[in-house]
Amino acid sequence: MATVKEGLYYSESHEYVRIEGEYGYIGITDYAQHELGNVVYVDMPEVDDEVEAGSEFGAVESVKAASDLMSPVSGVVVEVNEALDDQPELLNQDPWENWIIKVELSDKTELDNLMDAEAYKEMIENA
Repeated sequence: MATVKEGLYYSESHEYVRIEGEYGYIGITDYAQHELGNVVYVDMPEVDDEVEAGSEFGAVESVKAASDLMSPVSGVVVEVNEALDDQPELLNQDPWENWIIKVELSDKTELDNLMDAEAYKEMIENA
């Protein structure tokens, strides 16, 4: 059973965002990494790129499939998790600690469009 963390915001496409002040750390959920299987590559945007809520910002490739990454929020990329360049499997080991990008949020009201942990749990249980 996939774990779901309290206090995060979740998208229907299985990304999460953890808010810290004006920043959001975006990654894939435990459910997503289970579905993908062994992650072999993560395609990430560049620092200073803009991401838009509901738009693609990269991709995760596994031995089974490739999956587009959809941003749950809009903002400017201020950091990418460079550890994933050499060790993409970190997403399988701990998707909660191994976020993919850090963005400076441009509109915090977009968080209202995302699910909380309870709603996300319900969605994956009914999948």
